[in-house]
Amino acid sequence: MTNDKTDQNLSQQGTALLTSSVSDQRLGREKINKLLLEFAIPSIIAMTATSVYNIIDRIFIGNAVGPMAIAGLALVLPVMNLLAAFGSMVGAGASSMVSIRLGQQRRKEATNILGNTLILNFLIGGLLTILGLIFLDDLLILFGASPKTLPYARDFMQIILIANVLNHNFLGLNSIMRASGYPKKAMWSSLLTVGVNVLLAPLFIFVFKWGIRGAALATAFAQLSGFIWVMAHFVSKKHSLHFVRGYFRLRLKVIGDILSIGLSPFFIHLSASLVVVIINRSLALYGAEQGDLAIGAYGIVNSVVMLFLMLVLGLNLGMQPVVGYNFGARQN
Repeated sequence: MTNDKTDQNLSQQGTALLTSSVSDQRLGREKINKLLLEFAIPSIIAMTATSVYNIIDRIFIGNAVGPMAIAGLALVLPVMNLLAAFGSMVGAGASSMVSIRLGQQRRKEATNILGNTLILNFLIGGLLTILGLIFLDDLLILFGASPKTLPYARDFMQIILIANVLNHNFLGLNSIMRASGYPKKAMWSSLLTVGVNVLLAPLFIFVFKWGIRGAALATAFAQLSGFIWVMAHFVSKKHSLHFVRGYFRLRLKVIGDILSIGLSPFFIHLSASLVVVIINRSLALYGAEQGDLAIGAYGIVNSVVMLFLMLVLGLNLGMQPVVGYNFGARQN
């Protein structure tokens, strides 16, 4: 009975939108080269802007707080990669499944994936927040923190962990927004978070003198702004893919499909996290008295390297909706 009402509700909210969407159906009609450019360029811009801000953020913290704070930021990088591994597992898996289902014209299933993604991100993000706050010091020490750098790393990560649920949902829903035919809007959501961060970070760090906690708070507010942006998109019924009551109940088949596809990016992020941990611990062990400074220097170099990697990542993100849709539509 509930499913019948839900289906009727879905139909009443706009049969035309659910059966035909210009935003996503053009993925199966227009030339591949044009689509790749249209989807890849916004993704590259968004990822590059995020990477540039990470470099600027280190400049703010280095000038306002000092080298030990920079080392503390370098130490939290593998922890954030670990969190991103779970976020990517859900986000990449869900966006791929949405692209395929839209290509197959199975929009109700795409709506189901959207609802399951929201709930799954809240559950996983919340669990990681609780576990992270409980074992934070042990984790940071394991990852190479010293008595000098631990307070900075702890101050930053406590706030980031509290906002983790928002970030998980922002990343996951933003990927689905791109996959459903809105690459430019997905780009603007990422640029919004960068803009909020750029405005708030110097205010919190230099004016309010909140130090590394100010940088973390600016990041948290930026994630909140991004979360509000993507939620506003999917709450609106004018889009072909939007939240529908009755489609939030977790379904094992949907979760299994999401996680099975998302395992690949999960292990990529996990591997990247382990590499950074090994390097940080080696620098702490063999760097003697300069170990903390060496970790900070490595963190700076890593942020610059990521700037170039983001170009490739942006291209991959732009390609995924095009490939997924046409795979679902059984088009070469």
